Amino acid sequence: MTEGSEIFDGAPTSRYHAALRAMHWVTAGVILAAIALGLYCANLGRGSAERQFLMDIHKSLGMTALVLIVVRIPLRAFLGHPAWRRAPPRIEQLAAHIGHSALYLLMVLMPLSGYVTSASEGRSIRWFWLFSWPNVMAENRPLGRALGTVHQYGAYIFVALLSLHLTAVLWHCFIRHDDTLERML
Repeated sequence: MTEGSEIFDGAPTSRYHAALRAMHWVTAGVILAAIALGLYCANLGRGSAERQFLMDIHKSLGMTALVLIVVRIPLRAFLGHPAWRRAPPRIEQLAAHIGHSALYLLMVLMPLSGYVTSASEGRSIRWFWLFSWPNVMAENRPLGRALGTVHQYGAYIFVALLSLHLTAVLWHCFIRHDDTLERML
């Protein structure tokens, strides 16, 4: 196999390696669930039992996303990317590279800012009621509030970038009629 390509009936395909495809879809599901819960919880009253329960799930999903991305980045570097059947124009490749880089940055920034927000405000970061992540932060409420703001606005940016990402996939699929989506299926 070369550059993450897989062999099917003796011919190389332009699909990403199965491990990368699986990581993509699992990460996407975890992140979408975390965003949905986070946005929903933003409208719940602070201190309510429902909000606390859902925030524990939100934090668990966020830390799961962080673990997934920490595994995914080196896996992506090791496995590479498949060759294009028909390469898009350079400007589209550059736009895709910038968009993906921004998404990867947010996939790291969002869970880390969420962790620092909770930890610096003295709140626990449990993982699905199985264990608590170690708190390596001294209590620093101003830092927690500042990173909470970064986390909040980062979520809006993340939603915008994900929307742009999905729009680009649809454009490639229904307008360009190329194999962009097939590469990740």
